[in-house]
Amino acid sequence: MERYYQQEIECASREEITKIQNEKLVKQVQHVWDNVPYYRKKMEEKGLKPEDVKSIDDLHKLPFLSKADLREAYPYGLLGTDLKNCVRIQSTSGTTGKRVVAFYTQHDVDLWEECCARAITAAGGSNEDVCQVSYGYGLFTGGPGLNGGSHKVGCLTIPTSSGNTDRQIMFIMDLSATILCCTPSYAAYLGERMKEMGLGPNDIPLKAGIFGAEAWSEEMRHDIETTMGIKAYDIYGLTELSGPGVAFECSAQQGMHINEDHFLAEIIDPDTEEVLPEGSQGELVFTSLDKEAFPLLRYRTRDICRLTREKCSCGRTHVRMEKPKGRSDDMLIIRGVNVFPSQIETVLLNHGYAANYQIIVDRVNNTDTLDVQVEMTPEMFTDSLGDVEARQRELVDGLKSMLGIKAKVSLVAPKSIPRSEGKAVRVIDKRRI
Repeated sequence: MERYYQQEIECASREEITKIQNEKLVKQVQHVWDNVPYYRKKMEEKGLKPEDVKSIDDLHKLPFLSKADLREAYPYGLLGTDLKNCVRIQSTSGTTGKRVVAFYTQHDVDLWEECCARAITAAGGSNEDVCQVSYGYGLFTGGPGLNGGSHKVGCLTIPTSSGNTDRQIMFIMDLSATILCCTPSYAAYLGERMKEMGLGPNDIPLKAGIFGAEAWSEEMRHDIETTMGIKAYDIYGLTELSGPGVAFECSAQQGMHINEDHFLAEIIDPDTEEVLPEGSQGELVFTSLDKEAFPLLRYRTRDICRLTREKCSCGRTHVRMEKPKGRSDDMLIIRGVNVFPSQIETVLLNHGYAANYQIIVDRVNNTDTLDVQVEMTPEMFTDSLGDVEARQRELVDGLKSMLGIKAKVSLVAPKSIPRSEGKAVRVIDKRRI
């Protein structure tokens, strides 16, 4: 039986959802105009005033915001309320430029935690569950968001944060944890470690996992589910919008429902910035409809995906987003060809390599090189040199078929690529471009 945290809104009619969005957007545009000079200037440059936005049909008139704007406005330039009204900040772990610092009023925190509660409930969670939150805590949004959502659902919450894998497993087993929240790469590592300890799917008390913060494939999902004996759910979010819980998977696992009463989604052409017809693949853009402290309008996520309004078997009516296919800003262009790391992962997993891997891009004599390093399983590691070379050739052919360019493949010893307890470092780009 499908569970809902707020059934009335999660299963509302399209007319009801549109009415909510229209009212909230008009109010939010006025709020931003009155309280965020940085964005008001952007509107003035386009000759716009708040009264020009009467409904979501006028959304396309508003200017975009990008991560570059957030860095330029750092730290307080996009603040939408007096600092005395804010109770928390969260921050991204960006590697270039200024960090993104997002502010929250208590109202913002409550709404964020409600969104996470919807995700946990959609994964089958209730007040009878034990939820282990193994995302990082602190400035990273993963731990605090799912922690708060777990409390709202009424789960017994185990705030383990990330790291200390053996302790993680001890709590899962000793406290009979039923829901695990962490990155998919760390879930795969936990499953691998449990298997080494002789724990099979029937020994592990977990029934569900909520895994986000990085890209993962259907093949990786299947491997995690098989190893742990669970159902693995995707969750999506951005620190800029609040954190995890912007969208989440239901039991159908056919895309993530966007919490449309809080976040208005568009798909645009990343080059022309034109809004694309429904069903088109393009860049995902979000408008936060009721954030008080950090109210972003038309924020470009750089994630590439599609939206669908096809009826979902779970009963929820909110639009669904597919798993992002990559990002318009971290897509690799190698010898003129667009390459997404998820494409490489799909080939590896289709050939039985569910373990760790790294993609190393370099430029030698003005020519791009692509080296994919893949850990062998212990069984493969015992094979003869000829067998290993044959396996490498298979992967080279598989990648050529998927990508259209040739990659070098290096099969390396088990556990020789460093494990990650947060976001896995999958791509190392050594080019100076």
